[in-house]
Amino acid sequence: MSLGLAIVMVTAVCLLTVALYFLMIMPRMTGRPDTAPFVKWMYAHRGLHDNSGEAPENSLAAFEKAVEAGFGIELDVQLSKDGIPVVFHDYTLKRICGVEGKVCDLNLEELRRLTLCGSDQRIPTFEEALELVDGRVPLIVELKIERTDTSVCPAADRLLSEYQGMYCIESFNPLGVLWYRRNRRRVVRGQLSDAFYREGEYMGFLAFFLQNLLFNWLGKPDFVAYNHKHPRMLSRSLCRGLYRSTAAAWTIKSREELEAAKKHFDIFIFDSFMPG
Repeated sequence: MSLGLAIVMVTAVCLLTVALYFLMIMPRMTGRPDTAPFVKWMYAHRGLHDNSGEAPENSLAAFEKAVEAGFGIELDVQLSKDGIPVVFHDYTLKRICGVEGKVCDLNLEELRRLTLCGSDQRIPTFEEALELVDGRVPLIVELKIERTDTSVCPAADRLLSEYQGMYCIESFNPLGVLWYRRNRRRVVRGQLSDAFYREGEYMGFLAFFLQNLLFNWLGKPDFVAYNHKHPRMLSRSLCRGLYRSTAAAWTIKSREELEAAKKHFDIFIFDSFMPG
């Protein structure tokens, strides 16, 4: 093989690789729903909560406080053992309820016996949370999908399809975003991610793909929600700058962080302080 031919082949491979990368990170480009109404709000992370008080995270009390303060709400939904959508962040119960086991290992009746952070608040069902908010503020609904079981998507969607308020969905798991792409195209959907390698949280093939939004081709998200500490991650920046996709920041914990994030993001999820 001549040197000239080798150079041509290497150049072609490089160009194809770059083209493939841009295609893989591309969000939804046609038929986009309007995300502008969501940009007008600040979102209380797991409600306006205080885990040392009477309104712990993802409790009805925290949601009511957020509504009264005029904030949108970010909350987490997963399934109990008997298939009921409940509002709870961790897959395990230890941190918030002080007991061993996972949410999916207990039925709703068993989960109801537990309290949140030593308060009188209990794990709410997703239906209860929707009834309480009642469309008064917008919701960002994070679907918790640990592996490949996306059954939380249709279970939550059955409730959301009858809900009259404004909401969007997001998930770290691209299979959840894909479910909404296939089944509820008009619903605003978002891909959650983080700089997993930099955070030292997860490593490996899947973490690399998720960190760099290389599953966007699968779910075609309308927005990307990223850890605000890493605004300059290339794929995230390209989604907002090149593809004009809405960018959400999680989780802002001070006014200083909020001001810095405004240069790079459009939607802001906060906790631990009250935005001015």
